[in-house]
Amino acid sequence: MTQAITTQTKASTAYFQALKCKECGAEYELKASNVCELCFGPLEVKYDYNALRLTVTRETIQAGPNSIWRYRPFLPVATDNVIDVGTGMTPLVRSHRLARRLGLNKLYIKNDAVNMPTLSFKDRVVSVALSRARELGFTTVSCASTGNLANSTAAIAAHAGLDCCVFIPADLEAGKIIGSLIYSPTLMAVKGNYDQVNRLCSEVANTHGWGFVNINLRPYYSEGSKTLGFEVAEQLGWELPDHVVAPLASGSLFTKIYKGFQEFIEVGLVENKKVRFSGAQAEGCSPIAQAFKEGRDFIKPVKPNTIAKSLAIGNPADGIYAVELAQKTGGNIESVNDAEIIDGIKLLAETEGIFTETAGGTTVAVLKKLVEAGKIDPDETTVIYITGNGLKTQEAIQGYVGEPLTIDAKLDSFERALERSRTLDRLEWQQVLV
Repeated sequence: MTQAITTQTKASTAYFQALKCKECGAEYELKASNVCELCFGPLEVKYDYNALRLTVTRETIQAGPNSIWRYRPFLPVATDNVIDVGTGMTPLVRSHRLARRLGLNKLYIKNDAVNMPTLSFKDRVVSVALSRARELGFTTVSCASTGNLANSTAAIAAHAGLDCCVFIPADLEAGKIIGSLIYSPTLMAVKGNYDQVNRLCSEVANTHGWGFVNINLRPYYSEGSKTLGFEVAEQLGWELPDHVVAPLASGSLFTKIYKGFQEFIEVGLVENKKVRFSGAQAEGCSPIAQAFKEGRDFIKPVKPNTIAKSLAIGNPADGIYAVELAQKTGGNIESVNDAEIIDGIKLLAETEGIFTETAGGTTVAVLKKLVEAGKIDPDETTVIYITGNGLKTQEAIQGYVGEPLTIDAKLDSFERALERSRTLDRLEWQQVLV
């Protein structure tokens, strides 16, 4: 039997034991590896839950830092020498205006659009991955990214003093390209889509021996997403919601939120409860939604064509696990078109004052679609996950949010413009009523 790591620091023990194949159950050493040598299934981190149950309490968690590292016993690092840049503990916002617009009574928004340091949930997974990479002796770190992950890897590597080379599709939004370059990594813009970038990175990882957060470090990296489950449970007063709606790219985030809930149940931090899981995809890249609708137990890769570039993974690594999760929890997986995504971005902004990127617009639009189809009970405690900031994808909404009223520096010019804006508002409301 594999023994747990028991590296003792000031007052901490690590509770992760091995890498375990999700398919055949084979166990491996805690090194940089992500694929089972026997069946080629994905590897994930195994923990000693008996030891966690005896040592972790609500009080010990609340006494920890105001970041993801308050959950350090549930994360795959061997010492307290973690990279803490204030990531996590983002707001869980009780929605009023959006909830009223949709006819929901208990809607919450988990707002990772204000996560630190780069305004997306990817800061969580990268903080964990680079902390583990440093323990494993890597000095150069990398990733294949649709944008947000490159931003996070470059920023947190800069903070940690690690060399960094990141890979992105060449057609990304300017905000995400600049949002990586500012940290001075080596940035490779690849002529191709994300799946082509990812294949190239697998070759680079094998030949250069770098720590790729979402390739050879993926089992550790993906554990960071659990903190979105941990935080929601804690912020709801140590209770689980009834229903969650989250975006789907690779499918990893979706499944790891579930794992976070299950771990809290396993060690007695929250009561056992069935939570329904629903996923959101863009129609222009919806291989998981298609598999769910057709009842398939496999994913057909697609070529992405959508404004939701952060979700544009045509061959999602954890897609089938996302389908299985939605099925077994009584959830759904839906897709929406680009116009609906833009409407979702605008709807969240005008009702709750949260400016999200295209992934968040997809999630809000799918929430609306599920409500209209009667697939969300108005009295369910529903949590939607907003995973990135709209300042990164401004191109997506250009031309859809109106123009400023340009006036002279005179009172009468202002009065004319004000009356014109009120007239336009009245006409818009009349169109809606019709």
